[in-house]
Amino acid sequence: MSTVNYVVTGQGSPVILIHGLFGNLDNLKALGTALANHQVIRLDVPNHGLSPHWQQMDYLSLAKAIVDLLDELSIEAAHFVGHSMGGKIAMATALRYPERVISMTAADIAPVAYQPRHQSVFAGLTSLDVSQLTNRAQALGQLTEAGIDEGTALFLLKNLQKSDVGFSWKMNLAGLQACYAELIGWPFNDSASANTLPVPYTGPSLCIRGADSDYVLAEHRQAFLNQFPAIQAKTIAGTGHWLHAQKPAIFNRIVSEFIAQNDH
Repeated sequence: MSTVNYVVTGQGSPVILIHGLFGNLDNLKALGTALANHQVIRLDVPNHGLSPHWQQMDYLSLAKAIVDLLDELSIEAAHFVGHSMGGKIAMATALRYPERVISMTAADIAPVAYQPRHQSVFAGLTSLDVSQLTNRAQALGQLTEAGIDEGTALFLLKNLQKSDVGFSWKMNLAGLQACYAELIGWPFNDSASANTLPVPYTGPSLCIRGADSDYVLAEHRQAFLNQFPAIQAKTIAGTGHWLHAQKPAIFNRIVSEFIAQNDH
């Protein structure tokens, strides 16, 4: 039994693609298609998509789940690409299991703890009584009424599944809410913590940020350099946090070129 749900496409050196909070393995599908000369593994993070539901969820256990997947697929080391929460999972894996990571790309996220910023999303999702829904339009209306913009609401509703008995969430909403402090946190920057790593990840690293996003700021530069001294940075103009969806051609090219430069 696999630790996570995943899809494998193509052949070549392996690339692991990891989505963000409330997402699923389809979020980075266009990037997977662009990486045509690689074995691409797209996965559902635990508590998302068709992966198991966990009551306890943090970056150390998530990194281990990814390494367990590598073992299951008999992959010695892979390129890692993650967006937002997925970028933190990729960074945590590189710091904890550097020998399993050929290169690491984090899209619009820094290796730091963040302030809560999803309260309105959780409030909107928990206020939605999915057992009473008759169609998706009804769900969209209720989320937008709760103050969630339509684009975000449509993204969130990809988690809604219909069966003979009605609608339900694929994601473990209660589990995500319970573990939210861990997901916006970061286990490696507390000098008093047993999780503080004695060595940074010195392999090839890339941060791609959206110019209009406030997730990666100048104040995060030192945290990157302390933990990923070889970090390179790229900014995509005219994009926010969803840079891979807003400018997919540019995003996919940057990632593809970085992986090609560091393939061995």
